[in-house]
Amino acid sequence: MEPAILTTDRLGLRAPTASDIDAIAQACQDPEIPRWTTVPSPYTREHAEDFIGIVAKGWAEEGEFVWGIRADDVLVGMIGLHNVNAHPAGTDAEIGFWMVADSRGRGYLSEAARAVVDWAFADRGMVRLGWRAVAGNVPSARTARSLGFHYEGFQRLALTSPRGRDDGWFAGLLATDDRTPVAWPVLD
Repeated sequence: MEPAILTTDRLGLRAPTASDIDAIAQACQDPEIPRWTTVPSPYTREHAEDFIGIVAKGWAEEGEFVWGIRADDVLVGMIGLHNVNAHPAGTDAEIGFWMVADSRGRGYLSEAARAVVDWAFADRGMVRLGWRAVAGNVPSARTARSLGFHYEGFQRLALTSPRGRDDGWFAGLLATDDRTPVAWPVLD
C-alpha cells in the first residue's frame, strides 16, 4: 500500500524517505533513544539508510507502518505501528515511538500518537494496539497512558534489543475503549 499521510493541528506525519537519512542519523546520536528503544548504538548513517528501506518494505507489505513526525517541516520524531498481525478475528499491532531531545515536552508525541491510533482503528479497522517499553521508561508510559492504554503488566527480561534483554512494561488499547486515561501502578 502507499504510505498514508496524517496531519494534526501542528504536525505532519509521512513515511521517512532518503531525504531524512541525515536527520534520523543525527537524532539517533541522543543516548536516550537507544537506551529505551531497539535503535542500535552507536548509530551510523548506514543504519538510517537501512531503516528507510525497512520502512518502505513495511508499507509495501502492510507489515509495519512508520511515519516521521514533522513540526514546521523539521523531523522531530518517529512513530510506527509494528508487528501488524492480520487475523480473521481482527488486526492488531504494536505502537512505538521516539522524539528528538529538543522536541520533548511540547506535546508533539501525544498529538502524533492520537493521529496514528485514530488511523489504526478507523482506517485500518484494527481491534487492538499494544505498547511495551523497557521498565523505567516513564515518559513513554505517560504518553501511552494519556492515549487511554491500559497497563497490563510487567515481564522479566521480556524485551530484546542490541544491548541484550530488559524487563518490560506492557499495555493495550482496544478499539472499543473510550481512551480515558486510567491509573497505572507504575506511574501512580
